This record gives sequence, C-alpha cells and structure tokens, in this order.
Amino acid sequence: MKNILIAVLILVTSLAQSQILAERERSKITDQILAERFDELLPELMDRSEIDMWILISREYNEDPVLKTMLPSTWLNARRRTILVFYRDKEKDNLEKLAIARYNIGDNIESAWDKEKQPDQWKALVDIIRDRKPSKIGLNISENYGIADGLVKTDFDEFMSVLPDEFEERIVSAEELAVGWIETRTLREMVIYSDLVEMTHDIIEEAFSTKVIQPGVTTTDDVVWWMRQKVTELGLGTWFHPTVDIQRSNEKLVDHITAFSDEKGNSVILPGDLIHCDFGITYLRLNTDCQQMAYVLKADEDEAPEYLVEAFGKGNQLQDILTSNFETGLSGNEILSKSLDQAKKEGLKASIYTHPLGLYGHSAGPTIGMWDQQGGVSGTGDYPLYKNTVYAIELNTEVEIAEWDKSVRIMLEEAGFWGEDGFRYVNKRQRNLMLIPGEKAEN
Repeated sequence: MKNILIAVLILVTSLAQSQILAERERSKITDQILAERFDELLPELMDRSEIDMWILISREYNEDPVLKTMLPSTWLNARRRTILVFYRDKEKDNLEKLAIARYNIGDNIESAWDKEKQPDQWKALVDIIRDRKPSKIGLNISENYGIADGLVKTDFDEFMSVLPDEFEERIVSAEELAVGWIETRTLREMVIYSDLVEMTHDIIEEAFSTKVIQPGVTTTDDVVWWMRQKVTELGLGTWFHPTVDIQRSNEKLVDHITAFSDEKGNSVILPGDLIHCDFGITYLRLNTDCQQMAYVLKADEDEAPEYLVEAFGKGNQLQDILTSNFETGLSGNEILSKSLDQAKKEGLKASIYTHPLGLYGHSAGPTIGMWDQQGGVSGTGDYPLYKNTVYAIELNTEVEIAEWDKSVRIMLEEAGFWGEDGFRYVNKRQRNLMLIPGEKAEN
C-alpha cells in the first residue's frame, strides 16, 4: 500500500510540475519543502551526528552556505546578524527551531530574542545555551567542505568571547550534520528533480538540432549563448556557464587541462563533428549538471558511423561499472578505486570525477574522484555514501578510433540517485548519440 501511495504522489506531483511554475507558486513549493526538511529530516540528521545543538551565524550578504538554504523563499538574504539555533531533545523527540533575531524567520523558525528585555544579541544566545545545557554544540567549521565552513572568523571570535567556559569544550565541528543537510533529498524533492532533469535534457536536445545548428555556419559559442538565453526565457537559472566543444578526425585529441577548461575556443560546427556539451540549470533550489554528445551527419549519412556508436557504448559501460559499485557506507575513494580497477579489467581507459549534486551544483558529500586526482581525493573522498542522495555521474573513457587514426573522449554526465532500492538515474540517461542532419548530397 505504501508503495502505491508513493507512486500516486509522484504521478500527481509530476503532473503538477510539468509546467514551469510562476514565482508565487514556486515560493509555496519551496517553503513546503523547507518545512518538511526541518520537521522530518533535521531531527534524524542531528541524531546521526550526535549533535544536540546546532548554531548557525551569518550577516547580511555574507551568508553561511548552509544557512542560506534554510531561509524562506521570501528571504533572499540574511538580515543584520542572523543567528539560528536548532536544539534536539532526543528523549522527548522534540526539535526547537529558534532565531536570535527580532522576528520570526518564515513559518519554520521562531524568534527567541526580545531586545527590549535583553539588548545584547550574544547574551540572548548564551541564555538559550544555558537554559538547554546541550552536550555538543555544532558550529559550521570544516576543513574539507567549503559549504560546511560558513562561520566567519569575526562571528566565531565574538561568540567564543561570550560563551561561558563550561561550554567551550562542548564545541564541535558540525561538518557531518551540515553535509547531511545539504546532500539528503526528500521524496518531494526527488519528484521535482526528475522534472528538472527532463527540462535539462529537452534544452540540450533542442540545442543539438537544426533549430539551432546550421552546419558550416553555427559556432560552438552560438550554441552556448543560445542555451544561456533559453534558460533566461524559461525563467530558470543556471549555476555555471555552459560549454560546447568539438572532436573531429583531423584534429588531435586535446589534453585533460584543455578539455576541462572553460576556454575551449570558438569553432564552426561542421559535418562529421562529434560535439559535446556541459550544461546545468537551477530551479526550486535544485541544480542539474549534464553532459551529452551528438554527431553531425555528413551529406551521405543517415546514421552515425558504427565506430562512433561503439565508442559511445563504452561510455555507458563505464557508467554501469561505476554505479554498480555504489554501496552505503563505502567512501568515495573506495568506490573510485573499485570502479577504476574494474574498468581496467574490462579494457577501458577510464577517468571518473563524480560529485554530489543538489542544493549546490558541486555540492557536499562523497567525492568520487577528480579528473586530476584519480588516485583518490583526501578529505571529501573519505566521506561515506548515504542513502537518499544525488550525484552527477561524471566520467569519460578514451577510445581508439582506427578510422580517425586517433582516440576520442566519450564524456558523459547524468544525475543519479542512491536510495533504499539502490541506484537509479533521476530521469534516464543518454543511450545513443544525438544526430544533427547536415546538408544532403545532391542526386
């Protein structure tokens, strides 16, 4: 019965999300999701990290990256100095959500400061701490994750200067809690994510078509700026500038530094080109990150050459190897090592650089390789895989093409979800090269 109810919820919500929402409707959805995350997710994460008080401190326009994700939809920034306190009483199964601020922060966080009674904001915070006597006070200080390292030195110094000595030894890094908050997705978020990935695929499909590309005329920069304009016209956002690049038979395969640079050069797209894009969008506080590939047909071709079709299949093969090694509790480095070893045994020249995806594009969670760190990543690569998390399954494999007398690099990236039932793609993946018609040969 539970599975049926979930399926119905997904269907209904998906239909509701099939159109891009107006700003007011987006606001409602954003705040509903935030309430669910506070009430259903945060207590579980605080228990897991064994932190019973989490304090986040930010000043306007210099927001802690975690605190920024907790603001209601109508708060685009913190106000003055914003201090949030989350106190978890596990025995009573209770979570207090408090703000040492003059006003409530949306409907979820209640103001706990009466400035008329206690003019000093720091002392008001200390009163909250004394009253609740937490065993561990988590602060957003992290060596490994910039997203979890949002407490600035000025605020830290001022806080520590007023904190009673008896609580100083209870201060701990909230890295695990902060990362858990950022990386964990709810059911409703995953329904939205599916639609968001579909929108991403649709924009790429249109970009890699004759609606946008006229071989021999259109440049890679033309396609890039068309994608940016399309995102703007749809009322969406993007968290990085897209790229479009070309591999062709008469040009040497570029090195990794050039391949992963944002400055790939501007080239006219020609028949016979293998083209690739890296593109992502932002909607309802979630982000996508997608790389797909297309082939520009020559005048006498109706399909891509078989050798390119086979090469592309090796990219899918590497995806399957990587995702088959996902296992809750394994670190990113362990998943990377197992996958690269398996890929080598299967004859692939592989590179894996998969990262968490969600409230941020390059988000927090286990890093599974970087393009220039295939031996593992210290710190973020040691973090374990948890359920209900999303990843940009990003990787490439080099394939020797005898007909071109060179190698090509099959570069793919798709959003994938790790949950109770294992791994699945958030909304399918590319299984075949897209085809862009060139000019037909005259009879």
